[in-house]
This record gives sequence, C-alpha cells and structure tokens, in this order.
Amino acid sequence: MIPTGPSGREFSISHGDQQAVISQRGAALRSYRVGERDVVVPFGADEVSPAMHGAILLPWPNRLADGRYRFDGTTHQLPITEPDRRVANHGLVHALDWRPVGHSDGHVELALTLLPRPGYPYRLDVHVHYRLAADGLTVRLAATNAGEARAPYGVGFHPWLSPGRAAVDDCTLRVDAGRWLRPDDRMLPVATEATPPEKDFSTARTIGATSLDDGFASASYRDGRSWVRLTAPDGWTAAAWMRPPLAYWQVCTGDFPETGRYERTGVAAEPMTCPANAFVTGQDLAVIVPGATHVVSWGLCLEGGSGRPGA
Repeated sequence: MIPTGPSGREFSISHGDQQAVISQRGAALRSYRVGERDVVVPFGADEVSPAMHGAILLPWPNRLADGRYRFDGTTHQLPITEPDRRVANHGLVHALDWRPVGHSDGHVELALTLLPRPGYPYRLDVHVHYRLAADGLTVRLAATNAGEARAPYGVGFHPWLSPGRAAVDDCTLRVDAGRWLRPDDRMLPVATEATPPEKDFSTARTIGATSLDDGFASASYRDGRSWVRLTAPDGWTAAAWMRPPLAYWQVCTGDFPETGRYERTGVAAEPMTCPANAFVTGQDLAVIVPGATHVVSWGLCLEGGSGRPGA
C-alpha cells in the first residue's frame, strides 16, 4: 500500500517486471508499466485523475442528454456535469472512495456500495478486481442489484494508451470495430453509420493529425476479444482488449478544442457496454433485476518491440 494522497490510499501490484498502481478514489488505474515502458499514460500520486485517466464509468459511460431519462414509467433527473453540452457525463463513481477488500502482490480488489440518490434511486454493490499475470493486466468488474427495483445500467472504463517516448501523431492505431457513431454537436450519437475514411482505423495506419473523440460500434472479436492497439515507431504496442458484453469503443486523441487544450499525450481506448446516451435511447442498455449480477472483463498488455521495454 502507498500512503494517502489526493486520490486516497493507493495500492501497488506487480508480476515480474510489470507494475500497476490503483487509487482508492474512483478505483482508478493510476499507472501500469512493463519495465520502464508505460502501457497507459500515468498520473501523479499528488494528482486527481486529470482527464478521466484510468476511471471506472458507471452506472452509465459517456454522455447523457440533459441528465434526464425515463425508466419503468418514472422520469429521473441527474446533475448536469458538463454544462456547455447540457449533459451528465461518465456516471457516479469516479469521484467516490472505494474500500479495499483484498490485496496481494499481483492482485487488488476494491468495492463500493452505490446508494440510491436523486436521479438514480437504485442500490448497486460493485466489486472490481485488478490482476497482473504473464499475459498482462486483467480487470473484472461485477455489479449486483442490491435493491428492490430493476436498475438501468451501463459500464465503461477510461484507460489512456501510452505512445512511450514517441508522439501520438507518429504512432499507428488499430480499432477492432466496423461502424461509427455519428455525433451531434453535444457529442451524443444520432446514427450508426459506415466509418468515414478519415476516422477509419479498422486497418492499422498512422494517426498523423487525425483528431478523434468518437464512438465505434460493431466491435469485432478474435478468440473472444476485441482490441485497440497503439503502436509506436519502435515497434512496441500498448494494447487494450475487451470481452462481451463490452461491445463499443470510444477512442480519443486528447484534443479538447473547446477548452484550448491539445494534449495528445496518449490515446483513450474506452471499452463500454453501451454507447453514449443509452439511458435515453435504450441502445444496448442493461437492466439488472434485484439480486442479479452484471459482470464484465477487459485488460491491457504490452506487445512487440525488441529487447527490454523502455530500453
């Protein structure tokens, strides 16, 4: 365990030359590296996650129009967290402190009880497991409906893949998805379409000046996994994978023109069970009945290169 900082207590796990640090605040993945090579863009022990780095996004991922939705005959209003777009963004748990329930050299488990509140009057018991092994980092999250009513639910995760010492522009990107979620001016999807050529990374190609903050549907799976891979010029690849029911990727290059920020320090590869605004549209929205548990898994690894990572 690492001493308390702005993100609460922190928990370090390791396996061989792999090391990851998980923060109590939001159960966020603060860092994951192999040797001296970052697989995700880290944030400091003295920081709160700066751009949802490593965050868990539930009970909905991405944006929800006007923070308002109707479920089982009742209209609910959530706080607006992105006023310029009039949306509620990225769920309710990324700013909460999770409690540790298990910790060993290569594994940590954190838990949270999401209590009923205005806008989301449902009770969820959530457990997240981070485990390092020879094949990388695996994350498993289970959410149980501990209340008495059906609960609408979606979940996503927000790792930022690291380009190592290279610039994002010089890296190649591949996204295992066949369709694009066309957004409106509030970044809410309005249609699922063929991916425009300038945003199509279904075949690996150099990112260059391409700016992405886009959702992708029709994820393709090989041996049960769908991947996003960011490959630096030295041949090392930071890779994220997901298994069903995670079925959508949100990919972002870190350009935030509305704030004047053009960071491009990494590429967010966000696995999600549903697209943005699913509480409104119902698209792939999960419904957890009382006593039932919804489980997802995803992970990260470092591939390729030659010699010791970071050498």
